[in-house]
Amino acid sequence: MEVKMEATWKEVLKKEFTKPYFKQIVFFLKTEKSTGKIIYPLGSLIFNAFNQTPFNKLKVVIIGQDPYHGEGQAHGLSFSVQNGIKPPPSLANIYKEIQTDIGIAMPVQYGNLTRWAEQGILLLNSALTVRANEPNSHAKFGWGEFTDAVIQKISDEKKGIVFLLWGKFAQEKQILIDETKHTVLKAAHPSPLSAHTGFFGCNHFSKTNEILIKQGLAPIDWKLLTP
Repeated sequence: MEVKMEATWKEVLKKEFTKPYFKQIVFFLKTEKSTGKIIYPLGSLIFNAFNQTPFNKLKVVIIGQDPYHGEGQAHGLSFSVQNGIKPPPSLANIYKEIQTDIGIAMPVQYGNLTRWAEQGILLLNSALTVRANEPNSHAKFGWGEFTDAVIQKISDEKKGIVFLLWGKFAQEKQILIDETKHTVLKAAHPSPLSAHTGFFGCNHFSKTNEILIKQGLAPIDWKLLTP
């Protein structure tokens, strides 16, 4: 498995690709495929979050947990789905909060967040692959170590990044972030099970832009342009 990744990230993470745990990830994925398992997303999209958001343009990090495990959904960006797929419940709730927070009408039938990624938002899942129809099936095979290293590298080598940590799982990553250099915004997960316990009303989208503007950076245009 040759790592096909945007050049600035490949340089930042080059040591990770030589470590034993990453070689174990590669071996595991090859074994899964050789035994006929269906893996999401497609191999060319596993590192899509990095390819859409170069390290040198990074401004915001949104941490998810696991890729979507249904056919045609996952494409390597947390919370995002491919064109033609209706936004899943968590993303629908994210849209509701955006509309309440900053008054932008979000598309009901469109869930591709690539436009956010292109503006400097790293949409990072903790695990980058999943077996079809088996949530969290790849979560314990090295991906957590890799994505923790990604967060640590961002914390160490960047400054002024806004981290949006939604839910307990994402908030466990807070320990990796130097909050003297970066901003951490926390809220409940946008899942229907928890959105009413602190995600709705968090105003993270307006707060993120206020922080970026104070740093002299362009704010995120959260609206999505449907095809």
